[in-house]
Parts: sequence; structure tokens; C-alpha cells
Amino acid sequence: MKKLFICIFAQLVWATVLPAQDIIIADSAAANALPAENTGGKAAADSAYAAENYPLAAQLYAELLKEGEHPAIYYNLGNSYYKQGNIAKAILNYERALLLQPSDADIRFNLELARTKTVDKIVPQSEMFFVRWYHALVNSASVDGWAYTGVSAFILMLLLVTLYLLSGKIIFKKVGFFGALCMFVVTLVANIFAWQQHEKLSDRRAAIVMTTSVAVKSTPNASGTDLFILHEGTRVEVVDASMKEWKEIRIADGKVGWMPAKAIEMI
Repeated sequence: MKKLFICIFAQLVWATVLPAQDIIIADSAAANALPAENTGGKAAADSAYAAENYPLAAQLYAELLKEGEHPAIYYNLGNSYYKQGNIAKAILNYERALLLQPSDADIRFNLELARTKTVDKIVPQSEMFFVRWYHALVNSASVDGWAYTGVSAFILMLLLVTLYLLSGKIIFKKVGFFGALCMFVVTLVANIFAWQQHEKLSDRRAAIVMTTSVAVKSTPNASGTDLFILHEGTRVEVVDASMKEWKEIRIADGKVGWMPAKAIEMI
């Protein structure tokens, strides 16, 4: 009976942990160190940055990103553009770095610093405090961080279930039962958070205004009424990308309008 219970329980929970394992495989390249063949290129880019040759450093970091996304490279590329005074491209690359590594305090600090240099000071729509807390919790780790947390909690849960089933002492049975229950909750929550982070990476809707200024229109054509003006470095959310030349966007305060697709670059 105990063996049957273990088999059923393991199969039930394994279905919960499998998505986390898939996420680790899919996104590990973004979280791990650079491949060995790229370390020479990064050293050259770092040397150019240290020598204050920021245009060359930006070029070399951009070349590295052709081999695959990496938060550290996006971060360094953002720094290179910031040093050149190209705030829009600095913000774009800080945003991309933060998307891959949302818990990194250095990336977040530099992003906020770059945003102080932008023209548009948009006040975001207010959120309930528990919504802010939830988002902060989800962003406290990357997709791989949550996935590894889920796998680790799953393994601990199996060990605690084994303790509950095989121990002859009441105290150990209680530790095993309640410990396994807690680890099941952690496994479930970590998988949910990992899935949400994965969705943010795979379905990117945010963009950065790259032109000096652009008029946001009421309709997707040049003759539409000007609703408001946005300037370079401002973050927008693309809500309708069905047209090639125009995109419907929303800004943080809730305003919506259309702007030319060439005026923005997706994060």
C-alpha cells in the first residue's frame, strides 16, 4: 500500500515539476556564463570599455549578442551607450538585461538612472499594494531561478514523503507530512512564477521610443489627429501589432494611440 501511494504521489507531483525542467533547458543559455568561444570577444569589448573607447565597446558587445542573449552583455552594452549619451539605446539594452535577470539590482539602478535623463515623465497608473507585492515577488528571481527552486523543492518533498512513510516515530511522521506539504506548495508556486517569467520572455510586447520625438496619432495614418508627443527613451506597450507600418501603443498612465513602427524598437 505504501509503495502504491508513493507511485501515485510521485506521478502527480512530477506533472507539476516537468514544466520547470523544460524552462531550464529552454532558457539556460540566458542565465549561464558565456560560452568559452565568446570569452575572447568579451575580453576585447571589456578592454575597449576600460580604455573609454565606448563606440568600439558597443560594437563588440553587439557582435557577442548575435551568438545569443545574455544579461551581462546587454548590461555592458547599455553602459557603453550611456557613456556616449545615447540614452534611448542605453534604456533599451538595460530593459533587455532586466528582462533576462529581473532580480539584478545593478541593472535596475542603471535603468532608473537612465530614465531620469528622458524628457517624458509619465506617472504610472496606480496599482493595489498586493499587486505590487506580487509583481515584486515574481521578479525576485529569473525564470531559471524559479525553475531550480521548483526542482529543489520537489526533491525535498519526495525525501520528506519517504520520511513520513518509513518512519516509525510520530514526530518524524509529522515533520515528513507537513514538510512535504510545504514543499509541494513551494514547488507549485515556483513553477507558476517560472512560467510567468517564461511568458514575458517569449511574448515581448514592450518597446522603447528610439526617435527624438514622435506624435502619437488617433488613427494609424499620418493624417490622424495628434493625441500626444513622446520622446526617445520612453517605454511603451504594443497592444496591436497587426499592421506593418503602424503600431497601437499604450503608455504607463493608460493613454493609447498609434505611432509609426519605425519609431520604436521592441525590448
